[in-house]
Amino acid sequence: QLHVVESGGGLVQPGGSLRLSCAASGSLLDDYAIGWFRQAPGKEREGVSCTAKNGGIANYAPSVKGRFTISRDNAKNTVYLQMNSLKPEDTAVYYCAATTKGYCSAYVPYYDYWGQGTQVTVSS
Repeated sequence: QLHVVESGGGLVQPGGSLRLSCAASGSLLDDYAIGWFRQAPGKEREGVSCTAKNGGIANYAPSVKGRFTISRDNAKNTVYLQMNSLKPEDTAVYYCAATTKGYCSAYVPYYDYWGQGTQVTVSS
């Protein structure tokens, strides 16, 4: 069974960068579509970006366009979310999620496996 663990979160000043990692064990990530989601206090979990099984990419959050980039390294069984030009409104817990369905979706129940999340705080 697939198990995913996020890392790379932390406290960063506005304009800074972070790279989040979603490391998998128990199965090969290239059999899954992997999505990044985030949830800010008092808000619903929202889709940020996704990489499909065939390598296709979908971006769901207009506010991160041009700033966040998803990538996958199947050799390392890891998916990354590079976040640049961070803003205070990017503050949230970031989750990665996986589905065997292969294609991307921003719909939370679509995903079968979830990590515990990593906190990203953007503040001066």
